[in-house]
Amino acid sequence: MRETPAPADTTTRSPRRPRPMLAMTVLAALALTACGTEQTDATGPQSSHADIAGAQPGTAFAAMLSEVAQQCPPSAPPQAPPTGPAQTLPSGQTPPSDAIEPIAPTAGPEVELNARDWCASSLHEERIAQALWDLADPTPAKVRTILNDLGYIDERIHGLKQSGTTTHFLLDLREKGGRLCLNGSAAGEGTVVDKCVAPASGPFTPGQRA
Repeated sequence: MRETPAPADTTTRSPRRPRPMLAMTVLAALALTACGTEQTDATGPQSSHADIAGAQPGTAFAAMLSEVAQQCPPSAPPQAPPTGPAQTLPSGQTPPSDAIEPIAPTAGPEVELNARDWCASSLHEERIAQALWDLADPTPAKVRTILNDLGYIDERIHGLKQSGTTTHFLLDLREKGGRLCLNGSAAGEGTVVDKCVAPASGPFTPGQRA
């Protein structure tokens, strides 16, 4: 009896890729992916962080001004102090010869600062004076450091100079159309911080303060 030969296997088999070659392909793909990620980071997030870091001082300064003046009224044009009608005397009486009629100011903080600036100035004066009262040997460098710690940036600090044991400085606090500036003298317990009027526009010039 003739044996029937077994049918030939017609299934197509895919040739196996050598394992070393497969490993090299995978590693190459991973390297390309990592490279693309590094390029994305270099052109995207890193530059964004740099932009944010550059904008932080001005942003923090504006936030500090808003926080200090949060209880103050909104900005409004300044109003001259009321003069009121002249006081009349009873019939037959004349004013004393040494009487001095009060004169309403025509310039200076009372007239040129709006309600928000006037309110905020007292708050700035208090916080700065308190920080400088206990400062021993108030040199310009020490005064600048304290002002920076309070949120006042270098771009707004002017006229910082020492005279004897006192360091003088000016602060440009103009915002929202206001004209507020501060004129300070750091001298320990003799520290004085007063409001002043800055130019309405343009660069801050100490010689133009009121």
